[in-house]
Amino acid sequence: MKKNANLFHPFVYIALGCCIAMTAASVFYHTRLFYVCLAVTGICSGLLIWQMYAVRRSVREFLSAVGQTLTAGQQETMERFPIPAMACGADGEIYWCNDSAIEQVLNGENNYGMNIQTILGNVNVTVPCPVGGYETEYQEKSFVVYTAPVKSTENDLYMVYFFENTRLKRYTQEYFDSRPSIMLILVDNYEELQSLKDNDRTRLMGDIEYTIGKYVSDHGGLMLKSDRDRFTVVVEERHLRSMISSRFELLEQVRDLARERNQVVTLSVGVGRDAGNLNDSEQYARQALDMALGRGGDQAAVHSAGGYEFFGGVSSGVEKQTKVKTRIVAAALMELINSSDSVFLMGHRNADLDCFGAVVGLCRAVQLMGKNAHIVIRKEKQLTGELYTRLVENGYEGVFLEPEAALQMTAKKTLLIICDTHTKQVVESPELYAQCKSVVVIDHHRKMVGHIDNAVIFYHEPYASSASEMVTELLQYFGEKIRIGRLEAESLLAGIMLDTKNFIMRTGVRTFEAAAYLRRLGADTVEVKRLFASSMDSYQRKVKLVAGAEIYRGCAIALSPDRDAPDMQVTAAQAADELLTIQGVQASFLIFEMNGLMWFSARSMGQLNVQLIMEKLGGGGHLTMAGAQLRGASPSEAKEKLIAAIDEFFAENERK
Repeated sequence: MKKNANLFHPFVYIALGCCIAMTAASVFYHTRLFYVCLAVTGICSGLLIWQMYAVRRSVREFLSAVGQTLTAGQQETMERFPIPAMACGADGEIYWCNDSAIEQVLNGENNYGMNIQTILGNVNVTVPCPVGGYETEYQEKSFVVYTAPVKSTENDLYMVYFFENTRLKRYTQEYFDSRPSIMLILVDNYEELQSLKDNDRTRLMGDIEYTIGKYVSDHGGLMLKSDRDRFTVVVEERHLRSMISSRFELLEQVRDLARERNQVVTLSVGVGRDAGNLNDSEQYARQALDMALGRGGDQAAVHSAGGYEFFGGVSSGVEKQTKVKTRIVAAALMELINSSDSVFLMGHRNADLDCFGAVVGLCRAVQLMGKNAHIVIRKEKQLTGELYTRLVENGYEGVFLEPEAALQMTAKKTLLIICDTHTKQVVESPELYAQCKSVVVIDHHRKMVGHIDNAVIFYHEPYASSASEMVTELLQYFGEKIRIGRLEAESLLAGIMLDTKNFIMRTGVRTFEAAAYLRRLGADTVEVKRLFASSMDSYQRKVKLVAGAEIYRGCAIALSPDRDAPDMQVTAAQAADELLTIQGVQASFLIFEMNGLMWFSARSMGQLNVQLIMEKLGGGGHLTMAGAQLRGASPSEAKEKLIAAIDEFFAENERK
């Protein structure tokens, strides 16, 4: 430290020498100039000498303080201390370093005038040090740093100790980067390719396998073809991060490959990440693959300890042509019904025509099987309009039960059938679901995290247009003796027409087959159409919503000024459908306030996946129809969050 304090002396002497030389030279030019220079030189010399004295005094005071703190033996011990140590002031200026600190931390450079924050960043040495110390990096080395005040000094003095962990961090990072994860890849619609010629199918599957193999190889993975349409992949974490950052571009590569051959082929990918061992990773991957398939396929699902992440899913699912699964489910469901003492049927809260039609159709079938059946529904909160009244007038008054009444009637052999939802939080009565031991789920919405996982039968078909269509197909396998009446057939047809927007959206061959079956049972399309009639007030509100909408990035957004307006959920859905008829609109979003919540009703024509956007707001649904709810948000805040979700969706999917 003494040596460092004298480092600037030569510069002072040089400056004084120059001033004296210039003063002497001024004698030969002008006498008055000589006296001015002499005066300036004298003043500057005095100031420099005073400043040198002040610096030396400060250094002596500090050395005296250090000397009072540490004995000669202690100072010698600290110099030879194998752990790098530094002493600094409250302002961070480094006063002293031992030999280990100079060699291991500073790499031999001079620490004169250096501030400890150059090494520690924004660490405040005056604050009590945490138990784990501070992590810092300096000159490509990593350290754990501990600070401690020297309390016996008159001036503020702090000791800083360095423990290098560069190699430990490198090995730790390598451990996490090289952790293996299991990835399962499935060709979604392999069965549909059986209609191709053998040569065409073999060539297409060969190209798909080559594309998958190249993608896996480019990311340093190992692939095994475990079945004709399944692949098992092992990939390291470092390469998995790359796949995730590129949002699994393999999905798009296979879509483009099939499109070039005028075929529709997609992949579903399930990844098990952050598992304790390979067996757990494989279980995670299976669960993730089931989730990807339940959401319609053509996407990747990553299951880690923190939950699920989803990538892709921007295209609509491919309708399954085979009805083998439907026949098997119908047989199992009939067996469950026959072995039960009573059956309760319910859907989601604020039941619509699809949910209501499905439970009505199944309820009648259960009654025809000789079992006691009831529909659990809150009469004041249902959105079925005239259909509910018509059923009450035709003998269903005793069939409908409030959830509280149903809870009192459950028994050990009570069967609960849930239609048009698979999420625990949105069923009509979560309490009834928790009380019933035997549960059956029939739903067509894309699978969400937190789904019902203890169902005896989980009949989930995201390719179906509606829950009413799924129930109609099941009823066809109940046998000739189980034939529902005209009123129940019209209820099911109304549900199909609601979710397909009069057979326009999400309509496949099986949808028309189901409608034809209901028509044979006596369903009158004119009577069904009357169920969709709305009041003049509702129609005027719908027109105002459509007129007040604004277009943002191809999305029509309308905000309702009315609060708790009657029939607002139905009106908002109708307005959202109407906005899709405007040129250039790919999706529509209606925002309205009801029961202290901000509600979102989203629709699209299939070009834009509104389900992914609504999931960012805590909701879900289908590619073409979804919704969400927000609590504690104002209308303007809800709109801002929707716009942010739309921006995030476009950024993730690189849409222009």
